[in-house]
Amino acid sequence: MDNFKFSEISDFCIKCGKCIPECTIHRINPDETTSPRGFLDLLKGYEEGEIELDKNTKDIFESCFLCTNCVDVCPNSLQTDFAIENVRKDIADKYGISWFKRVFFYLLRNRTAFDIVAKLGYMFQTCGFKIEEEKNAMRSRFSLPLVKKGRLLPSMKQKSFLKKYPETIPAKNPKKRVAIFIGCLANYNFVEVGDSLVKILKELDVDIFIPKKQMCCSAPAYFTGDFATTDKLSKYNMDYFSEWIDDVDAILVPEATCSAMLKVDYEHYFSKYAPEYLEKHKKINAKIYGATEWLYKETNLLEILETKEKSNTKITYHDPCHFRKVQGIWQEPRELLKQNYKFTEMSDPNICCGFGGITMQTEKFHLATKAGKIKADMIDETNSDFVAAECSACRIQITEALNQVDSKTNFKHPLELIAERL
Repeated sequence: MDNFKFSEISDFCIKCGKCIPECTIHRINPDETTSPRGFLDLLKGYEEGEIELDKNTKDIFESCFLCTNCVDVCPNSLQTDFAIENVRKDIADKYGISWFKRVFFYLLRNRTAFDIVAKLGYMFQTCGFKIEEEKNAMRSRFSLPLVKKGRLLPSMKQKSFLKKYPETIPAKNPKKRVAIFIGCLANYNFVEVGDSLVKILKELDVDIFIPKKQMCCSAPAYFTGDFATTDKLSKYNMDYFSEWIDDVDAILVPEATCSAMLKVDYEHYFSKYAPEYLEKHKKINAKIYGATEWLYKETNLLEILETKEKSNTKITYHDPCHFRKVQGIWQEPRELLKQNYKFTEMSDPNICCGFGGITMQTEKFHLATKAGKIKADMIDETNSDFVAAECSACRIQITEALNQVDSKTNFKHPLELIAERL
């Protein structure tokens, strides 16, 4: 792969500072170095050989949450996130990738191995964790490597979503036919998300196609700098999707990070490293939707919900970074949820929850904790029964953050809440 030209982005930074108040890492670590324009200056210095990619700069570049707040408010829409992702590739090349990440990325590339590990995880999870059904999580009984005692993590399910359903679920009088790209967390941990989507689509009389050979979108590897895994998975998915894309009206993705990766990050990656895939991606991309986005725009679900019983349950909604900022999806899930629930907007739903990826959730969890507390306090102030967000990564972070502030609010995916009213 050719060296990335960081100056092609950094040279267009006008130093206006609009990004700084919005930056997640700068909010909890107010230092010019850890701000978007600080990152860009360092990246240009690194490209020109003035700054060494030592462990100090490695630490700085790994502190970015990749929330894309800076891209969202930048007058020039500079792709600072793309620059950070590329310097992380250089970091991975120079310092290697931690053993536990290498194991995880191996599982992402090998579905059979992941299925076996998930099954074993389900069988033995109670040995080290206490299952908390109401939070759809498990609490660590004692301190483990990178996991402190009492931390909440997603529990494993007996059967994955892809194993649970046949490849095709026909409708009686189908109006449309859609494919479901489920995402790893919803496949193995939060199976209720897929269950809810299937229930809604059945109610709408939509033919369902569940492509069984789908692989991880590669977002965890991409954000960590493992471009070899990214290359393999992104190309595989595009080749596989091409086999059946003409037979479906849409590909529904109930995960913000997955849909953003498939739609936006694949385009960035292919533009730089695999331009021969751009045409194939363009055709497929036209049919990729966030689940609530498609349900709101392309079906009569809203009208159906208007006829259903109203609930006294109080909810609020958190905007996943990869949904609102990257894809512009934020009104659609709200409109669907407001039909049947008492809805309260939190003070700033667009602030990043602080998940930040695998590195942030392991070696830099202290930063994720600080960012999470800001979001958890906002949620708690609404006194809601549930907070919803169309992202399982946000679910992991927000569930733990609410636990840290001893909040009574629990998390549910919007599709779960919608399916309950049906």
